[in-house]
Amino acid sequence: MPYPEELQTFIRKVEDTRPARIEKRRLGEEFPFMSPQERESILKYHPDYDEEGRRELKVGLSKGYRIPHEFADLLEARSRIDPDAMDLSAADYETDVLVIGGGGAGTAAALLAQEQGAKVVLITKLRHGDANTMMAEGGIQAASKTWKDSPYYHYLDVLGGGHFKNDPDLVYTLVSQAPEVLTWLEGLGVCFSKGADGTLESMHGGGTSRKRMHYCADITGTEIMRTLRDEARNRSRDIRVMEFTAAVELVLNEYGHCAGAVIYNMETEEYSLIKARAVVMATGGAGRLHIQGFPTTNHYGATADGIVLGYRAGVKIAFLHTVQYHPTCVIFPEQMEGLLITERFRGAGADVLNVDGEKFVNEREPRDVESAAFIRECLVREKGVPTPTGKLGIWVDSPMIDILYGAGTVRRDFVGKWKAYDRQGIDISKEPMLVYPGLHYQNGGLVYNANCETAVPGLFAAGEVTGGVHGENRLMGNSLLDVHLFGRIAGKNAAVYARQKARDAKLTLEHVRDYHRELEKAGIETDRTSPILLPDYTVKRIRGPGSVSGHGSRITDTVKWERYDKERSSRD
Repeated sequence: MPYPEELQTFIRKVEDTRPARIEKRRLGEEFPFMSPQERESILKYHPDYDEEGRRELKVGLSKGYRIPHEFADLLEARSRIDPDAMDLSAADYETDVLVIGGGGAGTAAALLAQEQGAKVVLITKLRHGDANTMMAEGGIQAASKTWKDSPYYHYLDVLGGGHFKNDPDLVYTLVSQAPEVLTWLEGLGVCFSKGADGTLESMHGGGTSRKRMHYCADITGTEIMRTLRDEARNRSRDIRVMEFTAAVELVLNEYGHCAGAVIYNMETEEYSLIKARAVVMATGGAGRLHIQGFPTTNHYGATADGIVLGYRAGVKIAFLHTVQYHPTCVIFPEQMEGLLITERFRGAGADVLNVDGEKFVNEREPRDVESAAFIRECLVREKGVPTPTGKLGIWVDSPMIDILYGAGTVRRDFVGKWKAYDRQGIDISKEPMLVYPGLHYQNGGLVYNANCETAVPGLFAAGEVTGGVHGENRLMGNSLLDVHLFGRIAGKNAAVYARQKARDAKLTLEHVRDYHRELEKAGIETDRTSPILLPDYTVKRIRGPGSVSGHGSRITDTVKWERYDKERSSRD
């Protein structure tokens, strides 16, 4: 729907302050960046710092680790299957490498495993490509312009963005192989945006010291996923893709090595067994858990399945106490609520403004700092822009981009968002966008090393299901880099493992029995089962931390399970 008159009133305030802000932009004047001390101070408004939103795990190798209740609920749950009722004597399918997940990491893994001579089965619970990769907009980081950038500067940026908590070996691998990944993607046919002379265009992202963000207009993830998916389908002789098929439990052998999975057909509701000499876990993120009641930019299947399966099998978790909230997600029109507004708008020159049309934060602060500043402006300083239904937001002044760079720039460089708003009767080259932070990225996950190996032999992991490379906060453009870079490594090493190290032995689900016994020993009596596979939006919704009286912009309509309040009283 077009902006109603009450919002038009606030838009006029944006327009009144725009000439002076445009002049400052043209003079190169910026709102000052925060000092390290100021950033640390403002982060207290970030949802990660709300201790009431977390509790200690009571079971598993990471017992005692404080993580969001929504993750703990999944890990303190029983398996979807009865291990005593499963017949593991005969496999329904066999392969060299099983890839669980059909997004960027999983598809990259399948391609590299196939190139090593492996037969691959890729399973995905939705359609191939239905993943957060498809929804990534802004770009992919790589230090390709060596005359002014290098992996050295990229390394420092990643560590600084992650609060220097990152695994340094993972960061080194990420930044040193980034240019190679960019070349590989372009070689497969990804159409990156280029200048008139054919060189890749690049721009700043939040927390970057150099312009190393490469992009495909504002549909970078879609373009990459299209290319990878087509490439995998062109290798169908060696890569079998099974859609609407979810993994519900990993299978180990008597040596404790990962040897396949119990899978579930989402259409026929039938279980079957797939035996593999190596497994790559690439199930992606967890936005559909709606942690602390926030909306999400994530695709429908982002429900943390891989964390559940890997943790039960014996892989520790790390950095799951921190979740990334993207500062700019649509808050109005409500039909678009939660839709990601890429950071590239801010990198291209759009100011972020409060209800008075005033700047209050530099647009290129790291995402956790930027999100915290938005939340403080709305809920503490009471300078958020009110919507007709009582929610609060911040303006992204997108018309500035056309003014600075010429008419048509927004429609050309941000075609995806221009079309999305145009359907609602809003021209974002002439009117600003109203946004608020939303759940965006799972910073943490399964512990792995730079070879994508986990603690379970034969089980490799890559992409958003893992934790360590981004530390406590991910910078823009490092997700598309992460998933494809480590996806490639996981696929290659899984194929080598399958060929050289895998050992055939009796299959077992004893680790599931052990986990159930640990739940009972910890006194956890629950009817919850996990992985949940898909979010449940049919239960009664309640007022949660996403309300104006809580920790977000929402008054009503936040996704929190009714059982949450009932169980919380019994939590530690």
